[in-house]
Amino acid sequence: MTELLIETHSLTKTYGGVEAVRSLNLEVPEGSICGFLGKNGSGKSTTIKMLLGMTWPSAGNGMVLGQSIRDARASVEVRRRIGFVSEDKRLYHYMTVEQMIRFTSSFFPKWRVDLEQQLLRQFQLPVKRKTGHLSKGMRTKLALLLALCREAELLILDEPTEGLDPVATEEILQLLTKMAAGGTSIFFSSHQIAEVEQIADRVAIINDGSLIVQESLDHLKERYRRIQLLFDRDVPQKWLKIPGIEASHADGRAMSVLASSNIDEIVRIAASLEPVSIEVTGVNLKEIFLECVRES
Repeated sequence: MTELLIETHSLTKTYGGVEAVRSLNLEVPEGSICGFLGKNGSGKSTTIKMLLGMTWPSAGNGMVLGQSIRDARASVEVRRRIGFVSEDKRLYHYMTVEQMIRFTSSFFPKWRVDLEQQLLRQFQLPVKRKTGHLSKGMRTKLALLLALCREAELLILDEPTEGLDPVATEEILQLLTKMAAGGTSIFFSSHQIAEVEQIADRVAIINDGSLIVQESLDHLKERYRRIQLLFDRDVPQKWLKIPGIEASHADGRAMSVLASSNIDEIVRIAASLEPVSIEVTGVNLKEIFLECVRES
């Protein structure tokens, strides 16, 4: 069986009586690029902070690289073996880019100077400028450089393309794909569904603190289908309460159904309603995400 580099069991975080993360059972296999999707405030960043030992769970537990996130000493050791980029891209504002790199590299014996020099050129980072004077995009690039050059077994990245223009974003996505091909596992959150669909082979979707989808991207897209019905009258009031239907929406004489299984049976029952036409098509990750979040 494939080893799980990240594994949580009923992981929960409560702030002032509000559950930011609720009974999360997350699995990230070794060798995967796992995209972590959710709306603002859905619990993505809180989950990542718990995985990194930056905040303490209210209940449940998790393992990262085989170490419990509830073991403070082990959590320090885990952070030596991973590369991470936090949501706020926190840097020491009084240090220059060069000083920030030298300071960080001193903690990591496997630091890749060759990759550091490559990324300095590629990202066009001003080495003598203080990090507090960098643009948002430049801060993101520096945070990525500091994470990627550690020769990490696992990358945990919170919004790794935030503040980047489309050209820089594409460069980062290609770089992450190349690192994954070299054996680095990646777990990253993003608001950009197209980015996740471009490079991820696994997807986890969280909504209001609860995990609602978790599986390989290929399997997810293979399972889901859009069923479009057109009637010569208003959509019949009697409608489908059938296992496999994730969402349905009526608009005048048209109806759209998103189904995750039992497709043949759904189409058979839909046909009994005598629509003018039935069309079954594949769906992309954006459609699946929007419908699942809306219905949940």
